[in-house]
Amino acid sequence: MNFQPLGKRVLVQRLEEATKTASGIIIPDNAKEKPSQGTVVAVSSEVENVSTGDTVVFGKYAGNELTLDGKAYLVIETDDLLGIIK
Repeated sequence: MNFQPLGKRVLVQRLEEATKTASGIIIPDNAKEKPSQGTVVAVSSEVENVSTGDTVVFGKYAGNELTLDGKAYLVIETDDLLGIIK
């Protein structure tokens, strides 16, 4: 993959949502919500406070979906990022 975000944007790959609850109940696909956490895959040259590899939290409807090499990603403006998980 060769994608460079422009402006103050980052490319994020969503983290996988759990398929089972702690008690062992399997969650069907249609009952899952899209996770609001992801790993930063690429960063624009204008972004200073987020790095590749960071795990970030973003709003439920943040970003634009993009498919590259068969994988789903989000292009998110840094203003839509809620924080970095350390």
